[in-house]
Amino acid sequence: MAEVTVLGTGRMGSAMARRVAGAGHGLTVWNRSAAAARALAASVPGARVASDPAEAVHGRDVVLSVLADGAATCAVLLDTEVVAALPRDGVVCDLATSGVAAAHELGGALAAAGVPFVDAPVSGSVPAVDAGTLLVMAGGEPAAIATAEAVLAAFARRVVRVGDVASGQAMKLAVNLVVHDLNAALSEALILAEHAGITRENAYDVLADSVVAAPYVGYKRAAFLDPATPVAMSLDLVRKDLRLIAELAAALEVTTAVTTAAGEVVDAACQAGHGPEDMAALSRFRQLGALS
Repeated sequence: MAEVTVLGTGRMGSAMARRVAGAGHGLTVWNRSAAAARALAASVPGARVASDPAEAVHGRDVVLSVLADGAATCAVLLDTEVVAALPRDGVVCDLATSGVAAAHELGGALAAAGVPFVDAPVSGSVPAVDAGTLLVMAGGEPAAIATAEAVLAAFARRVVRVGDVASGQAMKLAVNLVVHDLNAALSEALILAEHAGITRENAYDVLADSVVAAPYVGYKRAAFLDPATPVAMSLDLVRKDLRLIAELAAALEVTTAVTTAAGEVVDAACQAGHGPEDMAALSRFRQLGALS
């Protein structure tokens, strides 16, 4: 069993931490909001809370970073004291959607310090963590990925090496391009059906049983039909992803016209105050626009 640190105890980080501890690994957690880390540790027997990131990573075998974005991840992991404390014979994994530029920055700086690094964003949400069915898209050296995989297996059904450092982030952005375009298309389809006199519930039943019935359509049903469903991924985070996708597409000189259009709608929804709501709220925002 490994000694593992989880940096970031939001929804995903907390779920991952519970699975790691449940698999028998030693667990240390740290969060910018200490109260959140203490609340998690209180519910996980044997978990300890570190007072700062350097303390959290010192002497650990595997460090899992699940912070909000690339800026936060780089600020924490590349702090001088943290770099000095990171494991040289273990591995550091960034599981968040931090972006390609952040992955390159992290990979370069940590390689120079002799710290193995894997950018390892995931496909799936908290229920997938709880079920142990996440897909991990890993970029890095095969040996570093193999070291991480022993711990990632606590919540992932598969770890796929897609290339060198930063390729994991690129693959995750490609996946999220489809997710966010599908979310926008599903929102429009429901509005179109409703304006044709079909109830949202009936329309969703048909869509979920049709050729477009991707897993996303199935597990987002409650969020599209009931505004009180807890937030799984906010429109603010969708907006962040779409910005990263646009930056990567521009750097690679790839045209993403459909995604650009979806991004404009998400921007408008966030500017209208819907940013903290679940991404399925895009449909309700579009409905208001259709009725105005």
